[in-house]
Amino acid sequence: MTTSGRVVFSQMDEVVFGKPAAQAVAELARRAGAERVLLMVSGTLNRQTDEITRVRSALGSTCAAVFDRVPAHTPRKAVIEATGMARDAKADLIVTVGGGSVTDAAKAVQLCLANDIRSAEAMDTLRPVKGPDGTLGPPPCTAPTIRQIAVPTTLSAGEFSAISGVTDERTRVKELFCHPRIIPGAVVLDPTITVHTPEWLFLSTGIRAVDHCVEGICSQEAHP
Repeated sequence: MTTSGRVVFSQMDEVVFGKPAAQAVAELARRAGAERVLLMVSGTLNRQTDEITRVRSALGSTCAAVFDRVPAHTPRKAVIEATGMARDAKADLIVTVGGGSVTDAAKAVQLCLANDIRSAEAMDTLRPVKGPDGTLGPPPCTAPTIRQIAVPTTLSAGEFSAISGVTDERTRVKELFCHPRIIPGAVVLDPTITVHTPEWLFLSTGIRAVDHCVEGICSQEAHP
């Protein structure tokens, strides 16, 4: 049987490598015309290294605010706090530097900003819903317009998906929020920024990348 079709992998624009992260982020922000950048970063990187200082320096006056309080597993409270900072700063671009929790938080912030979500409880309205074919997808909502540039420091590869894992503190359950537009517009791969990541964490997130791969292959929503 002859088959035909069309696959659009994602709404990611590009993956950049071979440049220092700070330089690449500044170039991408400038090309995007960003004037108010929110940096969402690893607290450890911000406090114990000069990596975030380099990114801030490269962005110059376009860096409007820095949020470095995303705990592991991305609790809703942190997402709402970061959303508030982004709103107050009038951010027109989000740049993340860190592991999967930071990356996922920024994805969720995009959805919260677009839909005026101001409390952890209000995030219930963003939960996925089942479509006519039974597959889960985003609920009726406003599509995010503020994009994300992701600089990952671990290997889990969450920056390559349009899904955000966020923990509901009421139930201690990590829920998935999805929308085609929350995948980062660009990913910057810079191995030198990962040297600060503890070896145990780096290697364990490598196993998580394999896990993501197997999930994709076995998923009922898999496509070519």
